[in-house]
Amino acid sequence: MIEHSIQLAPSILASDFAHLADQVERATAGGASVIHVDIMDGHFVPNLTLGPPVVKSLRRATRLPLDCHLMIENPDQYIAEFADAGADWISVHQEACRHLNRTLNLIKQHECRAGVVINPATPVETLSEVLDIVDYVLVMSVNPGFGGQKFIPGTLHKMRKLAEIRADRGYRYRIEVDGGVGMDTVAEVVRAGAEILVAGNAVFGKGDAKVNAQTLLEAARSASLQRV
Repeated sequence: MIEHSIQLAPSILASDFAHLADQVERATAGGASVIHVDIMDGHFVPNLTLGPPVVKSLRRATRLPLDCHLMIENPDQYIAEFADAGADWISVHQEACRHLNRTLNLIKQHECRAGVVINPATPVETLSEVLDIVDYVLVMSVNPGFGGQKFIPGTLHKMRKLAEIRADRGYRYRIEVDGGVGMDTVAEVVRAGAEILVAGNAVFGKGDAKVNAQTLLEAARSASLQRV
């Protein structure tokens, strides 16, 4: 049996960029073990965020893995650049990749963990031909583009389905969730099968990021004991 421990991946999209290094340090002190970086191009999603230079700066500020979520068109064009900037994990959207198998293998060629992402309206079944090669699957529980959105409960069945497929076929991918993860939703996403929890406002929104991270992780680990 594969052990799938809970990991917290704070999303810097919700952080104060003027104090980014300090906020990442506080979240790390609270138990975060991955840093989630949202890359948006204003085309695939209706927002524009950051690029490789910020990733390169962040790389100098933390030893934690950088989980770069590419919400962009033509991701193949930028994978090498993000890998060179210091990304450790790179995930791409099923909806953005014309040749998904090729794109995932390109990520691996740059010695990064390869992840695939699905939007709320995309069925898990669209991933059937790549689940044997991905390192993680990211389930979007909001429509991508903006932080602070309300969690979509209808996405929970995807986490359950992914956990079932993994158990049935002996695959090794991890299950990540992004969107609306907070104290009011963390238990249900963990019980549904999520193991890597992306949280932005819940960590960086109000108060101390260290305390927020600790509180969220404690709730998630408690919920993991209730999995059937």
